[in-house]
Amino acid sequence: MSQISLTFPDGSIRDYPAGTTAAEVAASIAPSLAKNAISASFDGRHVDLAWPLTGNGSIAINTMKDQAPALELIRHDLAHVMARAVQELWPDVKVTIGPVRDYGWFYDFDRAEPFTPDDLGAIEAKMKQIIAAREPVRTEVWDRARAIAYYKDRGEPFKVELIDRIPEGEDLRMYWHGDWQDLCRGPHLQHTGQLPADAFKLTHVAGAYWLGDNTRPMLQRIYGVAFRNRDELKAHMTMLEEAAKRDHRKLGREMDLFHMQEEAPGQVFWHPNGWNIYTTLQDYMRRQQKRGGYVEVNTPQVVNRKLWEASGHWQNYQENMFIVEVDEEHAREKTVNALKPMNCPCHVQIFNVGLKSYRDLPLRMAEFGSCNRYEPSGALHGIMRVRGFTQDDAHIFCTEAQIEPETKKFIEFLARIYADLGFDNWTVKLSTRPEKRIGSDESWDRVEAALGNACRAAGYDFEVQEGEGAFYGPKLEFTLTDAIGRQWQCGTLQVDPNLPERLDAEYVGEDGQKHRPVMLHRAVLGSFERFIGMLIENYAGKLPLWLAPRQVVVASIVSDADDYVREVVAALTAAGIRAEADIRNEKINYKVREHSLQKVPVIMAVGMKEVAERTVSIRRLDRQGSESVTLDAALESLMAEGTPPDLRG
Repeated sequence: MSQISLTFPDGSIRDYPAGTTAAEVAASIAPSLAKNAISASFDGRHVDLAWPLTGNGSIAINTMKDQAPALELIRHDLAHVMARAVQELWPDVKVTIGPVRDYGWFYDFDRAEPFTPDDLGAIEAKMKQIIAAREPVRTEVWDRARAIAYYKDRGEPFKVELIDRIPEGEDLRMYWHGDWQDLCRGPHLQHTGQLPADAFKLTHVAGAYWLGDNTRPMLQRIYGVAFRNRDELKAHMTMLEEAAKRDHRKLGREMDLFHMQEEAPGQVFWHPNGWNIYTTLQDYMRRQQKRGGYVEVNTPQVVNRKLWEASGHWQNYQENMFIVEVDEEHAREKTVNALKPMNCPCHVQIFNVGLKSYRDLPLRMAEFGSCNRYEPSGALHGIMRVRGFTQDDAHIFCTEAQIEPETKKFIEFLARIYADLGFDNWTVKLSTRPEKRIGSDESWDRVEAALGNACRAAGYDFEVQEGEGAFYGPKLEFTLTDAIGRQWQCGTLQVDPNLPERLDAEYVGEDGQKHRPVMLHRAVLGSFERFIGMLIENYAGKLPLWLAPRQVVVASIVSDADDYVREVVAALTAAGIRAEADIRNEKINYKVREHSLQKVPVIMAVGMKEVAERTVSIRRLDRQGSESVTLDAALESLMAEGTPPDLRG
């Protein structure tokens, strides 16, 4: 029998007969490891313990202590167990797919009657019965004809269609959880008893079109969350409760920031308070970009399809574009345009006007570019997921030798902005070459090394995402962690030699010859809409004073103080502070409570004592009690606090 050599995490190498399973490898190391093993990582692939190993490679045995593989298996197996439970309770239900997602999984079902909250409780109870039975999980590889016949015989049309979508020659793996079977790539646990019965919960049901296509059947999607133990689940459910309190849609109504309506799906109606946040943030970003050596431009909203064809977007992105047909005067056919979904092709057009020299590079071109992209209505989510948005978009035209210093400069630029906005906890991911790509391996080696070196030079570690880069170049992704531990992918830097080639961008080098520039697509916030939604949720609406839409409310205690209230508001306004008067004939406690609910950070109470002493009584949001200070002292303090961080001395 032929032998294979397996390399372990400690560097040791052992030989085994070809076809040895990962379970047998674990048993050869220690009985305790065999007992606790749940899966293996083999040459970077996550595999079942029962799957035979037929070649040399690196191997690591996973246990429940290995968080990432453990959570993947728990959530994946629970998706299957849930589908089994549903079909045991309602045998006529058809099953489709059930992928793992953040914190859990979902599974789509075709059922005539809608699932109810009581149904979710019944499904959970059935799942726990299946887990308690500790039934084995097994797998086989079937040929295509056998698999299709199997599903047709059982009246599962969605599975038949899925098989038709799997490329010829790819293995069709069948998994059984007990006597219930599903088509799946795997991997899975060894038996249902390895699932933690007290660490999962079904959360809600939503509608979902089959394969996301609104011309296909509407299915019912059941969502679940799962963790390794009860404590992790409890922490997550507490986080969800906190997230619900911070929901930007709820706070947007309470703070009167924005609204959405049916006549403009996925578009934001900004109210004065919300627009204050937007313009304050945009002004801050404009100042930062100017200091960072960027030139600001503005490009058209409606662009002829010829440019999108040349850039490749018409062929690859058309389903996400809004098409605009114009019947030009005397034209025999309509002119076809599109609302721009991104700014990059237009920026190349500006670069292409006039002759550019190597002395002009790097050229950092920025735009607060308004873009429109079609998103399915079911995917829209407040101002976080919209169809119309504005990016803090920029493109750096440079030489390949300038990629590393420009990337380092950008990371430092991004770090300053995130710190000013209250985010010190963020990570970097480097996405490397995919299987299908353009360019030589030598070129990819140089560019990937440049991005990695830039991260290290800027003082940041990074996680490598193998094969996740675009077909034309690698990229960096910057992910923020908010106040309640959620992660948000915001900033990006993408290396792109492809678009300058497609759109014929050139510069004259030191040798007097024409060369192609490299294009670095970069953003810090991503879109203003999404980032503002994230800020609202991160701060639970209690934004820093410089960003708060309503900074100060001066409220009268008695009507005789109204004139002094107006004087205080005038002084604050002259000092550049967003202030307003509340001289309604209401009790001061009512006024304070109302403005606190609307997240006004500073409320000044003014009565006859304050009039006589020319003071104000300051109440801070979420602080007990008040502080009496002179008007001049209040002005000085609030002016300093209300100044954007980049303008402070």
